[in-house]
Amino acid sequence: MSLKRLLTIMKKEFIHIKRDKASLVIALLMPVVFVFIFGYAVNTDVDNISMAVFDNDKTLESREYIDSLKNSNYFDPNIYVDNMESIQNLIDTGTVKSAIIIPSGFSKHLKRNEKSQVQLIIDGTDPTIARTALQSGVLTTNMYSVEISKDFIEKTGKNYLNTPGIDMRTKVWYNPNLESSEFIIPGLIGLIMQNITVMLTAFSLVREREKGTLELLIVTPIKSSELIIGKMIPYVLIGSVDFIISLFFGTLWFGVPIKGNILLLILLGFGFVICSLAIGMLISTIANNQAHAMQLTILFILPSVLLSGFMFPRESMPLVVQLSGYFIPLTYFLNILRGIILKGVGFSYLIKDVVILFIFGTVLLCISSIKFKKKLD
Repeated sequence: MSLKRLLTIMKKEFIHIKRDKASLVIALLMPVVFVFIFGYAVNTDVDNISMAVFDNDKTLESREYIDSLKNSNYFDPNIYVDNMESIQNLIDTGTVKSAIIIPSGFSKHLKRNEKSQVQLIIDGTDPTIARTALQSGVLTTNMYSVEISKDFIEKTGKNYLNTPGIDMRTKVWYNPNLESSEFIIPGLIGLIMQNITVMLTAFSLVREREKGTLELLIVTPIKSSELIIGKMIPYVLIGSVDFIISLFFGTLWFGVPIKGNILLLILLGFGFVICSLAIGMLISTIANNQAHAMQLTILFILPSVLLSGFMFPRESMPLVVQLSGYFIPLTYFLNILRGIILKGVGFSYLIKDVVILFIFGTVLLCISSIKFKKKLD
């Protein structure tokens, strides 16, 4: 082996790396970005679980009990309602993950040295949050009951067999057994569809450029928007078929029944396919070559796994990381998938997520057309 020839090859390779500045920047920044994202996003410790309060008693004792739940830092009882329908709507839309129901006569039972019952309702679609809410709710209530009993014994000076306290009854909706597959499978369907569709189009224009056929398209009278949409339509059909296949095998094989309208799910899935393809097309207009396109695709896909709520609860993430998840279309499609498959909700409960996905898709397609037009110039 000649050291001179080896050094020459090394020098040549460093020159290539220096010329490909985009790849060099991505390679150097990617470890930093991923360390911060993974460090903050991979967290199963959940606190400040959103909670609706249905207080039928409205007394000092009931307010003190609500304060004890808030002071535990596990719950955030920030929404007060006056009927069960409101609780149903809040949980179905994902606004809250739990609800506490305090019956009338709550304080009277405590003053009579009796046990007073309350009910904790938990959204079981995310088992991690549900388990934390279940355990924390029971633990916090038991600790509060102990304090009430101590105060009663200190005031009376006697240790009665029956002392006042709170008896919490729990109820888990939509996934009473807290099975992880009920939560993972719908999310997995969305993640697979995103990854497949993004990769389908991420190499589309780049491949044309590397093969030298892009110049033929430039000299034709076709508009940039027509080219972008025309190249997407075949992939829309392929992606839609892939979505139906993933949905069929994911729900049938793993025994996750679809509780909602399957036609609505397929229709909204078709819209998400278009949105994901638009992301891939945008990557294709930015990338200089297929290697660059692959790097950008990985740079998008990996954070979306963590920040969308696919596996780790977004509630446990810092606020800045949570806000980052709102810029990922998969975040909204996971709400649609889990809403229809697990909760059986209708379009009216999902309209916010649908509108945001539509906006994402439209904006991304417009940016892709403009970006490609600039390259034509």
